[in-house]
Amino acid sequence: MHMRAWAKGFGILWVVLGLVLAGCGDDHKAESKEDSIALIKKRGVLRVGVFSDKPPFGFVDSKGQPAGFDVYIAKRMAKDLLGDEKKVEFIPVEAAARVEFLKSNKVDVIMANFTKTKEREAVVDFAKPYMKVALGVVSKNGEIKSIDDLKDKPLIVNKGTTADFYFSKNYPKVSLLKYDQNTETFLALKNNRGAALAHDNTLLFAWVKKNPEFKVGIPSLGDQDVIAPAVKKGDKVLLEWLNKEIDTLIKNGFIKEAYDATLKPVYGDEVDPKSVIFE
Repeated sequence: MHMRAWAKGFGILWVVLGLVLAGCGDDHKAESKEDSIALIKKRGVLRVGVFSDKPPFGFVDSKGQPAGFDVYIAKRMAKDLLGDEKKVEFIPVEAAARVEFLKSNKVDVIMANFTKTKEREAVVDFAKPYMKVALGVVSKNGEIKSIDDLKDKPLIVNKGTTADFYFSKNYPKVSLLKYDQNTETFLALKNNRGAALAHDNTLLFAWVKKNPEFKVGIPSLGDQDVIAPAVKKGDKVLLEWLNKEIDTLIKNGFIKEAYDATLKPVYGDEVDPKSVIFE
């Protein structure tokens, strides 16, 4: 009886200890989530994932420095969070890797022209949007004017983008040529590997300015979407800060300032800012 009582007591001790340890683990997880802003401040640098090959939103300028609309906004975020716009580390990402960079803690925030979709909302948390976007299709002389014009003709897209998902889901019979990088994608179009290229219309409007032999034959497909910063799923503290920051940057006119500095020189007066940004 004595041995049984001891064994029973020992078993209870392990159960209690297990519950305590489990509780500590939960506390540690909660703490790590709650401390995301504190960790960024301790590190002294905000790590932001941006494109390096998608002008005018994220690219490397002639001086070898990150530039573009998303970069302009991210610098202001670093200033408001850490007191200095230079306290930001820009990490180049490809479209298909944006979610993974958040999951693996390689970046704190994704600002790589990230369109908000239901599929992505399931794996990351989006802050409030700062931009509006729809899909467009560009082709030589704008000869592709409808989806029907793509019959038996390859369409070029970037892997993991809204264009990839949209055509795969809604027009599975359209043959897709997929590339990782924007430079590869647009080079493929120039080299006539595909009849047309589908991408964010905001990007295409800028691209055809420098490539006048091409035109946006289909300026808008599907519903209008929004572009927003994204954080790791469950990072409520950083998400709350970003929501307040985006609200502030829209209300105080900074998003319009970013547009005037980076997008207007490309778009000119042909694009209404209200169709692109939130004011």
